[in-house]
Amino acid sequence: MANSIHSARFLMESRQAEAAMDEAEALYDLGIACSTGARGEAVDLIEAHKWFNLASVAGSLDAQRCRAEIAEEMTAREIVEAQRKARAWLSQRTARAA
Repeated sequence: MANSIHSARFLMESRQAEAAMDEAEALYDLGIACSTGARGEAVDLIEAHKWFNLASVAGSLDAQRCRAEIAEEMTAREIVEAQRKARAWLSQRTARAA
């Protein structure tokens, strides 16, 4: 069990590293993991929306569809929080690049 948790954590960290380079597929994969509980992650629609939003900006049409689907299950406040988190993630990434 501990080995599978370690593997799941490693996969999530590696996808986040790729996501930091605006790789739409990595951003999308993080959204899927958060929305379904895949890779050992707990279901978190706010995080999923954030990742799908970022993947959409990077050009993923699948992410746009998934973002719309989970938004139907979220409150307006949760969507605002997800959007705030997406902006913060972009700001942090931009600050590191400077």
